[in-house]
Amino acid sequence: MANPTTIALLSGGLDSSTAAALAVESGQNVIGLSFNYGQRHKKELIAANQIANFLGITEHHTLDIDLYKWGGSSLTDLNQKVPVDGVKENIIPNTYVPGRNTVFIAIGLSLAEAKGADQLVLGINAMDYSGYPDCRPDYLKAYQTLAHLGNKAGREGKGINLWAPLISWDKIKITKEALRLNLPIELTWSCYKGEEQPCGMCDSCRIRDKALEQVGRRDLCSIKNCDFT
Repeated sequence: MANPTTIALLSGGLDSSTAAALAVESGQNVIGLSFNYGQRHKKELIAANQIANFLGITEHHTLDIDLYKWGGSSLTDLNQKVPVDGVKENIIPNTYVPGRNTVFIAIGLSLAEAKGADQLVLGINAMDYSGYPDCRPDYLKAYQTLAHLGNKAGREGKGINLWAPLISWDKIKITKEALRLNLPIELTWSCYKGEEQPCGMCDSCRIRDKALEQVGRRDLCSIKNCDFT
């Protein structure tokens, strides 16, 4: 029998790359899916391609979706500033992109059904991020119900699983797992800004750099003089 197929939503960041690597390690036939949604940080798409190549993912789709046309986020609206003053408790920052994961997962389910895939693997994480509503366990549980109801595969009892292996992991555990999997962390891109080098100041850079420092890999930090002690 052929290996079961998984659709990996690849953003080019550390989390989605680690999740995809776990799917590959488990023996899945992995198809990559990335999105050019008008984000200011296009380097993540280059990173997604590099990670797909590293993992041996030979089928990798990148779709254009113009979420930037209505803005609503500093990642899609250049008139909004990316926050650099750290994560604030109980405040969802303007880096949240309205409906992004809902749209991405829906398209992933469409691809999965067309390809006869058994599951989607998602890099969403509820622990170290800024309380994004579409990265939480209750969101994932509700979407799983919808996934079984909203397509032919689910109605025929062959529902597509939404697998989010990192959802309850902290960034240190994710980083250690990426190192265990021998992922080229230096090829991944997490920075929210669209500059030549990671800024080292946005929430994503701060969270990533702190974890790298804590696992003894300061050499992979966005800025070499990072110090979170």
